Amino acid sequence: MSNNKEKLFTEFTAPTTQEWLDKIQVDLKGADFQKRLVWRTNEGFNVQPFYRREDLKDLKAVDSLPGEFPFVRGNKKDNNLWFVRQDIKVDDAKAANAKALDILNKGVDSLGFKIPGKEVSKEFVATLLEGILPQYVELNFKTCQRHCVELAQTLVEYFKEKNYPLAELKGSINFDPISKILKKGKDVTPVLQDAKSLIEALAELPGYRCINVNSSLLNNAGAYIYQELGYALAWGAEYMNVLTEAGVEATEAAKRIKFNMGVSENYFMEIAKFRAARLLWAQIVKQYEPKCDCACQMHVCAITSEYNQTLFDSYVNLLRSQTETMSAAIANVDSIVVTPFDKPYEVPTEFAERIARNQQLLLKEEAHFDKLVDVAGGSYTIEHLTDAIAQEAWKLFLAVEEAGGFLCEALKGNIVNAVNASNDKRHADAAKRREFILGTNQFPNFTETSNGKEPQQCCCACGHEDGELPTLNKERLASEFETLRLSTEKAAKQPIAFMLTIGNLAMRQARAQFSCNFLAAAGYKVMDNLGFKTVEEGVDAALEAKADIVVICSSDDEYAEYAIPAFNYLAGRAMFVVAGAPACTDDLKAAGIENFIHVKSNQLGTLKEYNAKLGI
Repeated sequence: MSNNKEKLFTEFTAPTTQEWLDKIQVDLKGADFQKRLVWRTNEGFNVQPFYRREDLKDLKAVDSLPGEFPFVRGNKKDNNLWFVRQDIKVDDAKAANAKALDILNKGVDSLGFKIPGKEVSKEFVATLLEGILPQYVELNFKTCQRHCVELAQTLVEYFKEKNYPLAELKGSINFDPISKILKKGKDVTPVLQDAKSLIEALAELPGYRCINVNSSLLNNAGAYIYQELGYALAWGAEYMNVLTEAGVEATEAAKRIKFNMGVSENYFMEIAKFRAARLLWAQIVKQYEPKCDCACQMHVCAITSEYNQTLFDSYVNLLRSQTETMSAAIANVDSIVVTPFDKPYEVPTEFAERIARNQQLLLKEEAHFDKLVDVAGGSYTIEHLTDAIAQEAWKLFLAVEEAGGFLCEALKGNIVNAVNASNDKRHADAAKRREFILGTNQFPNFTETSNGKEPQQCCCACGHEDGELPTLNKERLASEFETLRLSTEKAAKQPIAFMLTIGNLAMRQARAQFSCNFLAAAGYKVMDNLGFKTVEEGVDAALEAKADIVVICSSDDEYAEYAIPAFNYLAGRAMFVVAGAPACTDDLKAAGIENFIHVKSNQLGTLKEYNAKLGI
């Protein structure tokens, strides 16, 4: 058998990279290789259409093993188990306890409790955790930052009274004053002095992490991947400095830090992000000279993004969160929270929460993702992406450090301003359809209505007022399109957009399809047609249909023949639009035609303009 294998391999000569490139150039038939096949990422680097072993020869981390420094291949050696986490907002301890016990029987093995600071007490915690065995469940708590030490002391006291094995318990308390600076614009740096006291309060719970880096905030504010990672590293390094300067030993400090990171829809890039995150964090912690390499492990809870979720066609959110969950699982994170698909417009229902849980359970029970240890390792593309993202994030990390550190930059507003600038850029790209939102600015559901759905307003239960610093803009990517579409729905009459298809069959069909998708994004009723013999026939049909907008769809060459007669015959009885940007555009404009839609149009701006013209 081995002889056959040897003979088989000797019969084939491995093609060189240049031979592959030569073949591609032939297939491209003169088209530009760089424009057609090379992808320029938002992270500032190019991604080639293929990679080979030789592209990885200088990457040192490729030779590392799972469970070994620098942990690029994961913290575990023999499995990829992660905690299936669901968060619960606690308004009533007894009701939250009942919900927790219920979902623990439905596949969850990690609970997140958000507790009002004023409710932190021994009695409240005892009621909340009644019947829950913490040695089998990861428990995570979030409360007012000024009550975190009190909560830690209460938990330790409760666990000791119950005789639970303290050394075996796993969980976290979400202490992160810096996040308040970003979210609320308020300087809360005095609260940082509680960090050491919090660690001391949890001394008997070595498995509890309590200093958190909540970079999911940045993800949900539209940060690019390299930004979230670069800032997360600087954020974590800031906490390492705070702790070690307060007298906490470096090993203990590192083992108490937890990263809550977002995960967006860019499948392979997100896999690479988490791998790069472990690699870089290990290098950072190593500089503090911890007593063991295990202190260099990054503990990550991945939370699927809210930024790309939509109110319309909301079941597409399931597709988004599923690929996001797959990215996180393949990247070997420690726990995952799947955001329910209906969160943009309502408090998640029991059905939506069940689906969110099952999205993870399917990956475990059906796809066996929990059995795979760094399945992405050795993939030439993902190894390259890991290195490239690491380089860009490292540049940002160093820039923040040179500027005085994450806290200093946060207090100056520079972190928020940079992320908000990215959010603005992404909204602008979505408006021009350079960034697609399936079901919103690309392939909207023509017949869908909101049925009373309204965007959920962000609220904070802490009761503190916003400060004077700039705050993160958490407007979802689809928010402006949704506002536009909701305003159309509330109009006295739903506008009708009629496709006047004429001339070249292929071009009229293509442009009609494009125009229907373009205009349906505003909530217009679109009417496609097979074709008309004359423009007069088409205009008459449009008027009979009570069209508010008539879109002529033909080829560029034929617009010189059809557009002006159609416009003149319509005589202002409806808005007239040309689908395309033909060479005769100037002539058409000279004749009074002013509306054109094409692939370079600002879709959002155009639709807002049309709504204004229609009196909406």
